[in-house]
Amino acid sequence: MKLIESREARIVTFSKRKRGLFKKADALSTLTGADVGVLLFSPTGKPHFYGSTSIDKIIDKFLELKLDDREQDHVDVGKSNVFEAFEDLCKEVQALDEKEKERIRMYKVMHPGSEIPPDKQRLEHLVAIKLRLDKVRKETKSCIQDKPFKFDLNVVPEPDEEESY
Repeated sequence: MKLIESREARIVTFSKRKRGLFKKADALSTLTGADVGVLLFSPTGKPHFYGSTSIDKIIDKFLELKLDDREQDHVDVGKSNVFEAFEDLCKEVQALDEKEKERIRMYKVMHPGSEIPPDKQRLEHLVAIKLRLDKVRKETKSCIQDKPFKFDLNVVPEPDEEESY
């Protein structure tokens, strides 16, 4: 199998196959009772989706489960320092960016003049990193809010022994 060269033929094929895919997704949901969601981007960049229930609920559920999986691999909560967790996330993003640059370079070599398709796995990974970053931020904020700060302006510090007045 290879990329269809003609842009118009690619768009027509996308439309027909999309309908078929959505029918299969509907049948899977009907037969098994599973929550099924399909999200596609056409060759022109337009989003298309099918959801056996609300596509937003399916996406939220998926991202929540993916976040839980990633947290088992990357325990940010146990970091002694919020800055360490943030630094780790930054390193992950940098590594993803480097891999993306290499992927684009290789694609241009292998398919000169072709439109470079998005890397869905990379996008999914970036969403998971964003969710982890939001969680670190939220936990930091709640940690700060949970600790009461007390200032007593009536306390006079003890003078050092070396100092004499």
